[in-house]
Amino acid sequence: MIIKTIFYLFFIIVFSFYDAALLAAEPVSYTKEVKPILDSRCVACHACYDSPCQLKLSAFEGLERGATKNPVYDHQRIKAVEPSRLFIDEISTAGWRNKGFFPVLNEQTQSPEANIDNALLAKLLLLKRDHPLPAEGKLPQSIELDLERSLQCPTVDEFAAHKKNHPLWGMPYGLPALSETEESTLLNWLKQGAKNDAVPRSLSPLATVEIKKWERFFNGASLKQQLSARYLYEHLYIGDLHFKGHPPHEFYKLIRSATPSGQPVDELKSVRPFDDPGVAKFYYRLRPVTSTIVDKNHFVYQLSDSKMQRFKHLFLKPKFSVTYLPDYQQQAAANPFKTFSQLPAASRYQFLLDDAQYFFSGFIKGPVCRGQASLNVIRDQFWVAFVKPQPKFNPQYTQFLADNNQYLQMPASDGENIGFLEWREYNQLQRHYLKHKEIFNDHLQQPLDLNLIWDGDGDNDNALLTVFRHFDSATVVKGLLGKPPLTAWVVDYPVFERIHYLLAAGFNVSGTIGHQVTTRLYMDFLRMEAENNFLKFIPIKQRIALHDSWYEGIDLKIFSFFETPVFNTDKEPALRYQSSNYKYEFFQRLQQRLGQAGGQPDLINRCLQAQCNNADATQVQQQIDTMMRKLADLKGEEIAALPEVSFLRIKTADPATDPVYTLVRNQKLLNVSFIFGENLRREPKKDTLTVVPGFLGSYPNIFFSVSQPQLAGFIDQLKRSSTATDADLFYGLYGIRRTNPKIWQHYDWFTKKYRDEQPENSGLFDMNRYENL
Repeated sequence: MIIKTIFYLFFIIVFSFYDAALLAAEPVSYTKEVKPILDSRCVACHACYDSPCQLKLSAFEGLERGATKNPVYDHQRIKAVEPSRLFIDEISTAGWRNKGFFPVLNEQTQSPEANIDNALLAKLLLLKRDHPLPAEGKLPQSIELDLERSLQCPTVDEFAAHKKNHPLWGMPYGLPALSETEESTLLNWLKQGAKNDAVPRSLSPLATVEIKKWERFFNGASLKQQLSARYLYEHLYIGDLHFKGHPPHEFYKLIRSATPSGQPVDELKSVRPFDDPGVAKFYYRLRPVTSTIVDKNHFVYQLSDSKMQRFKHLFLKPKFSVTYLPDYQQQAAANPFKTFSQLPAASRYQFLLDDAQYFFSGFIKGPVCRGQASLNVIRDQFWVAFVKPQPKFNPQYTQFLADNNQYLQMPASDGENIGFLEWREYNQLQRHYLKHKEIFNDHLQQPLDLNLIWDGDGDNDNALLTVFRHFDSATVVKGLLGKPPLTAWVVDYPVFERIHYLLAAGFNVSGTIGHQVTTRLYMDFLRMEAENNFLKFIPIKQRIALHDSWYEGIDLKIFSFFETPVFNTDKEPALRYQSSNYKYEFFQRLQQRLGQAGGQPDLINRCLQAQCNNADATQVQQQIDTMMRKLADLKGEEIAALPEVSFLRIKTADPATDPVYTLVRNQKLLNVSFIFGENLRREPKKDTLTVVPGFLGSYPNIFFSVSQPQLAGFIDQLKRSSTATDADLFYGLYGIRRTNPKIWQHYDWFTKKYRDEQPENSGLFDMNRYENL
């Protein structure tokens, strides 16, 4: 007993000296020491809406807010919930506590011991230290990685039970522990009270001038200026705005504020950009982005003097009158064809075309970070072209859209009270619109040839796009990548605008299941309309056969919903095809015709000549590209072991120049016409592989690190890895598994490579979908 007492007193004395030494030590800097660790290790999972337990670590304000048991994604939500957007819906810690968020830092009596004992962040770090993962092989089955898993979001008081039930669930979750130095830095910072030494970023004189100039432009006084600014805001609010020529890490959000330019921003808390502002007067402002940039919601719109002149040319210089400003009543405000009927349709359309990749990215990266139930409305890969604006028909086209805007109503018009069956009403509206559209187009008597396709005005490389879906995320790139896809779209202005107001401006991630389901079903209409726009360029006798190949497994006599009224036209295209592969020939001829605007030919996936190597490539690069073409030719069971997105680093004699390729597995489905049961429609034997130089996708499923001499063995082993045993061997040889102690070094390398190659457009990759392979 005496020995125990002496030991206890000794412990107290030592700990007291340690506390005193700690308090006297140099303070750990949040900005210089802690934030770099959080950015490189924790933001990889904790950012955007899909951050586990809504714990966002991309800004100190997220640490202060803490976590919550309330999920953002809820497929059974009957009533809409209040949104929980950081920096917008609440700005005080007390306010977040009232909204159900609990602390992850110590908010009780301050002392080094209490700052650890009462900090959930510290407990999760120490749990990983006490219960490390195995250093090789797969993760234990007790570590759940399913995106639809029920998240465990314990408070400090609940942590003892959580630790007992889930000893391997320390942070970083399902990944190796931080280094001793990183862990020590974080724990010492927490012991010292988790102080934030960051100071508000002061804007440079150059940035201040640009902000003032643009805020003056967006807040013009005339009716024409006000309506044009509203249109621009409802499309630009969603992305990251960047001043051309400014530092690559400086971005801004276009917002509505209760305060004018020159005063502190007071951002309005509306869910949608067309919601009633709730104040008599508001101002469009540019708010600096202060959170760490993550790739999954980062897409950039460049602002410059030439862009401002473009806006003026499209919206202010044309001779048209704005006689009134439309109100913000939801039913009308959610319909851009009604709200902006006074703006020339050609100007609106050209604005979207100028930066088509940006707006298509907004459909995917905008209000949601993930959403398999909404993204399974599109194919895993398809090509996109656009109908060319027809200036000589501008007055007729603007009038046609104004006359038919009632048929272009979308789900957001019904707000949060929309039910499951309203899609039938929208189905009828769509059919009425398509009927009137056919009559209008026939009246114009335009030949169906390549002259109807936008040519990028000669040099705009947004003219052709490729969309890749990766289960519950997607990527949009310029040009035609990959082998010829199953489907293709030709997008006109009404389709383009409606997709934006359906999936971006009008979508509420906190909305009801009725809203989510109706949004998904409405997107079916738009996909089919874009597909059918393309079918008009195909000979009549082949249209239905090609259409039916996209909707296999559906009895159109039963599901008449999928039998869209577009085949009643007897108008043949004014194109003479040289082969029966109409789809591929159409796009091949189109890309050749567009020249620079059509993008570079894909020499990896579609080598159509004897010599496909880039003339400027080194001998090593040419050798690697030759192997990549062999890899891209694999299909079906030969790529069964691959997930949707893989990053492949090829190690050469010069590590600084090691190339990276993204491997995209395109999964074949009988159709994409149903929200559920996707696995029942899979045709894995028809899967294809697209190999893209550089980076594609925000959510890598696996990293590969392969030396150049190993490439032949890598490809051969992949071909023979259709069984679980062979796949396990393949990943043991070439993959960087979740248990690999060096996985963070690989993550850092890929991140730096991406940032070096695309300093403005890159962001941190997300590890939530990194698989246990």
